[in-house]
Amino acid sequence: MEELEKIVTPKNFIEEAIEKDMEDKKLSSIQTRFPPEPNGYLHIGHAKALCIDFGMAEKYNGKCNLRFDDTNPTKEDVEYVDAIKEDIKWLGFDWDKLRFGSEYFDLCFELAVKLIKKGVAYVDDLSKDEMREYRGTLTSPGKNSPWRDRCVEENLDLFERMKNGEFEDGSRTLRAKIDMASPNINMRDPALYRILHIPHHQTGDKWCIYPMYDFAHPIQDAVEGVTHSLCSLEYEAHRPLYDWVVEQCEFEHKPRQIEFARLNLTNTVMSKRYLRRLVEEGLVSGWDDPRMPTLCAMRRRGYTSEAIRDFLLRVGVAKADSTVDAAMLEHCVREHLNATAYRMMAVTDPIKLIITNYEEGKSEDIQLENLPSSDDTSTRTVRFSRELYIERDDFSADPPNKYFRLKKDGEVRLKGAYIVRCTDFESDENGNVTTVYCTYDPETRSGECTRKVKGTLHWLSALDAVPAQFRLYEPLILDETDGDDERDFTERLNPDSLKTIHGFVEKALAASKPLDKFQFMRIGYFCTDKDHTEAAPVFNRTVSLKDSFKIK
Repeated sequence: MEELEKIVTPKNFIEEAIEKDMEDKKLSSIQTRFPPEPNGYLHIGHAKALCIDFGMAEKYNGKCNLRFDDTNPTKEDVEYVDAIKEDIKWLGFDWDKLRFGSEYFDLCFELAVKLIKKGVAYVDDLSKDEMREYRGTLTSPGKNSPWRDRCVEENLDLFERMKNGEFEDGSRTLRAKIDMASPNINMRDPALYRILHIPHHQTGDKWCIYPMYDFAHPIQDAVEGVTHSLCSLEYEAHRPLYDWVVEQCEFEHKPRQIEFARLNLTNTVMSKRYLRRLVEEGLVSGWDDPRMPTLCAMRRRGYTSEAIRDFLLRVGVAKADSTVDAAMLEHCVREHLNATAYRMMAVTDPIKLIITNYEEGKSEDIQLENLPSSDDTSTRTVRFSRELYIERDDFSADPPNKYFRLKKDGEVRLKGAYIVRCTDFESDENGNVTTVYCTYDPETRSGECTRKVKGTLHWLSALDAVPAQFRLYEPLILDETDGDDERDFTERLNPDSLKTIHGFVEKALAASKPLDKFQFMRIGYFCTDKDHTEAAPVFNRTVSLKDSFKIK
């Protein structure tokens, strides 16, 4: 017997780092966390971070906490908390402990007082603009604030008065005292606390000062016993500050921060600021508009959690930012739906086909496969009759060469039924074909005839066809980059990103439920929309049948 070659999936750099830490530190498992800010809905970029955080915990017999980064109450809301939980569950993950950053506000305040007493934090009276001016640039050092050398007692008094609400928003800030000449601009006396007289969705009016993310996050990680704080690449420059906070707060447990490249997709904007604008300015119907890159929008469009996880696995984990072709995501969706979505018939741009030699009032049952695969042998019954609907594109009055669909004097097979020959057709005053006339050969029923023709068309009986709306989606953004200019962003929206058309579907589809998924034969993959009712069916096109992605 020949020895089979073993296929080994190479480890990514995060896995290599974790395994080395486990070996050096004698760790039996790891602890990670997923820390979304509840000020919007998760999108496909967040899904990458989510899968890494939860996936690493799963792989190394560890646990992952879900911790909401709710340290800035400006735009945070319980609505987003609930949506994020739903998205995580939908992707197939579950958290060990549910935490909120706001649970640590008392501890953060105590530790801030500790830093003031140690002489490594001070209350600053500089305005936001003045702080920016004093900070310096990437090529020139900053300069010390005139309030940097306040005594400990004065800083403690001012910080307590900040907490008690005596000062206006932005009038004072608690800053770390590190090094205004540091080559890392994040270490130039970064802000630890700011004043915000805004009620919090968890703590109400208890606080009017809130810790900054760079201060609160390492504290929360250390308290929860996080071994590996996995985050996107923009936090690499913040890592020295992360370590500084852990060290100065004198935590015995010291988490390790590791950064990875964010996910960027062609023709996709993933800046939360831009996505919020799309919603608030009515440029889309909401966070779950199927053109959006949010997980709730992809779910509504018909994307499956399995396909998204497969896509993220294929993208992999890298140290450098890059842009992935959105066609790769569509390929993964198409591949999963091809194996799982029931085949049904729909006619999206109908013309009538009348079989002149088929008896009026007669109909017969045709059996069609639900899912052509070796492990699914189920079938469904559709009715065949004299009057049918076919797609407008499946008939040509002036066909080109090698046209194998229906044409005058041409033959095609109607899926699961008979071979028909076109004898005539009618057009309206604008030259648009309205009705095609055919004859059928009763000896050519599918399964009972060996005669072959090159074209096979899907169809619907006029007796059972149910009127339906189809929503066809294209990329929302015309080109591949986010762009930094907001005017440029709005000008790059695709005016043809949504097209609504009307046609017919099989009778059984009227009773389908939102998020049910189908392959409409020869058209594409569709999902029943949340606006769907039995009386007014609505279907979203998930992806077309044609796959433009080429596997390398």
